[in-house]
Amino acid sequence: MVSAGDFKNGLTIEIEGNIFQILEFQHVKPGKGAAFVRTKLKNIISGGVVEKTFRPTEKFENAHIERKEMQYLYQDGDLYNFMDVETYDQIALNADVVGDALKFVKENENVKICSHKGNVFSVEPPLFVELAITETEPGFKGDTAQGATKPAIVETGATVMVPLFVETGDVLKIDTRTGEYLSRV
Repeated sequence: MVSAGDFKNGLTIEIEGNIFQILEFQHVKPGKGAAFVRTKLKNIISGGVVEKTFRPTEKFENAHIERKEMQYLYQDGDLYNFMDVETYDQIALNADVVGDALKFVKENENVKICSHKGNVFSVEPPLFVELAITETEPGFKGDTAQGATKPAIVETGATVMVPLFVETGDVLKIDTRTGEYLSRV
């Protein structure tokens, strides 16, 4: 149990059966009346953000989020198959649970599976991945004054904006959080 007076950024709590992560919190002590804690909470399962206020003495259940390293094996229709790298157990997750998380992840790469009390709610890809370009238009020298980009399709099928000098066959380092090109490898 954790009281509202002990909130910290990043803490996960359970409120009315939902799991929330604290994005921001602020202790407010008005000149008149009782103190309260103003928070910005993110619903971990739906992704929605809400603002709530609590009395500092209110207590909430601490929600333990389990992150397990698993290997992404293959996609079979709407099911994505993963294998535990320690026990070799396999699980299949629906496309609605996975979402866009595997946009930049190739088969046989490791990801983190997030669950609460055995219920899987999201997949976290590695922060950076290296992917080869399968298709992009040629860039022409002298087209721009500064920093122009063009679309390129990588081996997972995702589209990334890249500088003009990048060509088909190049291997890129991509940030999976933003989908941005970082560098050539």
